Amino acid sequence: MAAAGDEIKSPNGNLALTFALQSGGVPTYSLTYKGRPVILPSKLGFDLKNAPALTSGFAITDSKTLTFDETWQPVWGEVKNIRNHYNELAVTLTQAETDRSIVVRFRVFDDGLGFRYEFPRQPEFSYFVIKEERTQFALAGDHKAFWLPGDYDTEEYETVTSNLSQVRGLMKASITENASQTTFSDTGVQTPLLLKSQDGLYISIHEAALIDYSGMGLELDDKNFILETRLTPDAQGDKGYLQTPTQSPWRTVIVSDRAGDILESKLVYNLNEPTKYKDTSWIKPVKYVGVWWEMITGKSTWSYTNEDNIKLELFDYSKAQPNGTHGATTAHVKEYIDFAAKHGFGAVLVEGWNIGWEDWFGKNKDYVFDFLTPYPDFDMKELHRYAASKGVKIIMHHETSSSVRNYERHMQAAYQLMVDNGYNMVKSGYVGPIIPRGEHHYGQWLVNHYLYAITEAARYHIMVNAHEAIHPTGLGRTYPNLIANESARGQEFEAFGGSNPDHTLILPFTRLIGGPMDYTPGIFQTRISTFNPKNKSFVHTTLARQLALYVIMYSPFQMAADLIENYNQHLDAFKFIEDVPVEWDETHVLEAEPGDYITIARKAKNKSSWFIGSGCDENGRTSEITFNFLDPGKTYDATIYADAKDAHYETNPQAYTINKTKVTNKSQIKQYCAPGGGYAVSVVESGGR
Repeated sequence: MAAAGDEIKSPNGNLALTFALQSGGVPTYSLTYKGRPVILPSKLGFDLKNAPALTSGFAITDSKTLTFDETWQPVWGEVKNIRNHYNELAVTLTQAETDRSIVVRFRVFDDGLGFRYEFPRQPEFSYFVIKEERTQFALAGDHKAFWLPGDYDTEEYETVTSNLSQVRGLMKASITENASQTTFSDTGVQTPLLLKSQDGLYISIHEAALIDYSGMGLELDDKNFILETRLTPDAQGDKGYLQTPTQSPWRTVIVSDRAGDILESKLVYNLNEPTKYKDTSWIKPVKYVGVWWEMITGKSTWSYTNEDNIKLELFDYSKAQPNGTHGATTAHVKEYIDFAAKHGFGAVLVEGWNIGWEDWFGKNKDYVFDFLTPYPDFDMKELHRYAASKGVKIIMHHETSSSVRNYERHMQAAYQLMVDNGYNMVKSGYVGPIIPRGEHHYGQWLVNHYLYAITEAARYHIMVNAHEAIHPTGLGRTYPNLIANESARGQEFEAFGGSNPDHTLILPFTRLIGGPMDYTPGIFQTRISTFNPKNKSFVHTTLARQLALYVIMYSPFQMAADLIENYNQHLDAFKFIEDVPVEWDETHVLEAEPGDYITIARKAKNKSSWFIGSGCDENGRTSEITFNFLDPGKTYDATIYADAKDAHYETNPQAYTINKTKVTNKSQIKQYCAPGGGYAVSVVESGGR
C-alpha cells in the first residue's frame, strides 16, 4: 500500500516519474515511458554503520517542483549546443524516530531520469559512514543485457550479451584475467549497463557527477529482475565517509524506443555542474600519434635495460647495459615528430621515457617511478626544442603502477617538469593493485585522487587522459581538462588475444555514456605477427572499420595508434585519419542496434564538412543511409572508404576501396560492410575545403 506521493512528467510528456511512500514509510519511485513500465516501484535508502538505517519510517515533510530550461556550450563535445531541459521534484523525507531528514531530488528529461540523495546540515545528522546504498532499479522483465562482471578494480572485460536470467550461468566464463580485479558477486554487473526489453525499449543505467563517493556497481536479483546498488568498499569494508551537508552522485536512467537516442543523450552531462574554470582557452582537443603500439605488441620495450630488482635511489642507469629494444629513444621519437608534422597531427605520445620500467609491474612497489628522470637515451630538452620547431607537442606519460601515494608525492614536481618542457597533456595509468594496499580503483579514496590529479593539473594548464580509472560520469563538463579516459577494454587488448568484432558496437552504448574514450583506433596492420612473430594476436576488424572508429568512438583526444611503416603502406586510406576532426558541431545517429551495427554522421566544428563512420558485427550487412542532414541546395564531394567485396576481418582485413561521388541532402547510398567491417565517408562542400 502506497502513501501520499507525487508525479512529474518529462517536458514532452513521454516519461512519468512517481514517488510514493509504501507502508512503514518506505520511499519508492517508479518510471514509465509512453505508458510502458521502465522501472517498477523500487526502494530507496541507505544502511549506515553504527547508526539506524535510512530505509523506512519516513514521512514527507516538504515537496517542491520546478521547471528548468537552458542551452549551454561545452568546451569540447559531439555537438555545439546542449539543451538542459527538465522538470524537477524535490521531496524532503523526515525520519521521526531519529529526527533526521534527507532530500531525494528527481529530474525528468525527455531522454530519461536523474535522481540523487541530499543530506542537509542538521543537529542530529553530521558525520556518517555508509554500510551500503540500497537504491533499487526494479525492471519489468527478463531484459536483454549488455553487461560486464561486477568488479571493484577493472572494467577491462569483454561485454557479455545475454538475458538477465542468464547472467549467473555466464559469470564464471566472463571473468578473464586482469592485472587487478576484485569481482563481488555471481550476479554483479557494472555500469553503464544497457538493457533492451522484449517490447523494444532501450534502457541505460549509470551514475553522474561522481565526487567524494564510491563508484557504483549493481547486484542483480535474477529471480525478480531487481538491480540494487553495490558501492565499492575501502580497505576496511566501508562504502563511504560523509559529512553533512553533502549529496550522492546522480543515479541515471536513460530510456527510448529508438537505439540512437541512447547514443545522442546528454543527460549525464546535464546532471553535472558547469565548468569550474574561468579560462578554458588552454584546453585544446588533439589528434596524435605515438611510441606506444610497438610496446603493446611486444616489438619494443618500455624498459631501457634488462636488469631487474631496481631501486631508483641506488641504481645508476648511466652504467647499465642498454637492451637494444627500448622504444622511447631520442632518435625514434624524432621520427614520430616528423611524421606528425608532415600529416597534420598536433602531438606525439611517448611512453617508456622515464626510469623505473624494468620492474614496474607485479612487484607491488611503492617507490616505483619518480616521474622526473629520463632514461639516458631520451633527451627531454632536445626533444622539446625539436618538437616546438615542428609545431608539435609531446604528450607526457605518468604510469603510476597504482602506487597512488607515490604519485601524489611527486605530482607537483612532475607537472612543473611538464610545463618547463612544453608538455600540456598527460596520459596517466593505474595498472595493478592499488597502494595504499587494500584500496580499490573505484572506491571513494581513489575517486577523490583522480579528481585531485585533474584539478591539480588544471593549475598548470595540463589536460589529463586517465587510464584504468573509474568509469566517467560526465565530469568532463565541470572539469574539461579531463579530456579522455580509457576505463574499458581498449584496443590494446587486440594485442593480448583480441576482442569480439561487436566490441566497438557496444561501447558507445555503455562506456561512452559517461564521457569520451581514448580507444586508440587506426590499426592498419591487423596481423601483429607480421612485425612481432611471437605475437599471434590479431585485430578483429577490417582496415575500413578502423577508419570508421574515428567517428563511431567519440573522443577529443584521438590517436592514430599504428606504426609509421604500416601507415606509409596505405597513405590513401590514411588520408581519412588526416582529415577527420576531433571537434564537432552536430552529431546524428543514422542507424544503430547495440552489438550489431552503428552508423553516425558528424559535422566538423565551424566548418561545412561532414564525416560518417559505420561498423557492423561478424555477420556483415548492407548499410542504407540518406544524406538529409546536409544543407539543402548544396552539392558535396563524398569520398567513401569501404570494405572490398572480398574483405573479412579474419581472412582479408586490408581489402578496401576508395570511391568518390557527388551527394546532396536528397542522396541515398547502400554500402556493403564486410564481416567485422565498416566504412568511413568524408563529405566536403564542393568548391570548399
